[in-house]
Amino acid sequence: MTDRFSALWEERYGPDVPVPSVTPDAITESLMAHRTVRAYLDTPLPEGALEAAIAAAQSASSSCNMQIWSVVAIEDQARKDRLATLASNQAHIRQAPLLLVWLIDFGRLKRLGEAEGQPTENLDYLDTFMVGAVDVGIAAQNAVASFEAAGLGIVYLGAMRNNSEAVAKELNLPPLTAVAFGLSVGFPDPDRPAHIKPRLAPSVVLHREQYDASGEQEGVTRYNDVYAAFQKAEGLPEKRWADATLPRLASPKALHGRDHLRDVLEKQGFRLR
Repeated sequence: MTDRFSALWEERYGPDVPVPSVTPDAITESLMAHRTVRAYLDTPLPEGALEAAIAAAQSASSSCNMQIWSVVAIEDQARKDRLATLASNQAHIRQAPLLLVWLIDFGRLKRLGEAEGQPTENLDYLDTFMVGAVDVGIAAQNAVASFEAAGLGIVYLGAMRNNSEAVAKELNLPPLTAVAFGLSVGFPDPDRPAHIKPRLAPSVVLHREQYDASGEQEGVTRYNDVYAAFQKAEGLPEKRWADATLPRLASPKALHGRDHLRDVLEKQGFRLR
């Protein structure tokens, strides 16, 4: 293993998690170096970086090759400002030179069926919606890997669903097209560096042959301490992972408007049988 891999491993999992005996490749090391970036320079993206990232996204696996997603690229400052307002007023949406809004897009397949005179009844089923949600996530992560390889930073934006109906109107989305999430992209500001956030140890999330939660509590307890230490080092409230995570599940209020998402999807033409 390389010294860099060992250092990334410790940053990702904290001390005392054994480093595997492996000769890591550059791709794995690049992925392990991922960090969420919320402070950007106003430098434009390199020429062709967006197109290369979309090609990487389209090179991802796609269920039955249905290619059931689309993405809207936004660079206009006024539109970014309006979308930032709709997404909890996150400053990095305004600051980053590029905002991508990723979409679950049934509309293209519906129009294809109509053009070919073929039925598309299965677009009404929940499983097809899950296909779209999975495929757009896989595609976006390929794009992220491409952006990061070019020296860019990103942050995913679930808050783009806080006011999904207004976002759909702003982007002129057709029926059967829904916002999945946003993605801010730009060069990280070196004066406000982002750091690798620790994760649960592999022993908590990796199960072999069958699901086994027998060691879960021990792993979560350890991670609570690692997470709290990371928060303190970042100058943030020294809270455990459980204290940061469980309030997000406590009541619909914590969803910031996303508790009405089913209604918005129905207005967009999704039936979700």
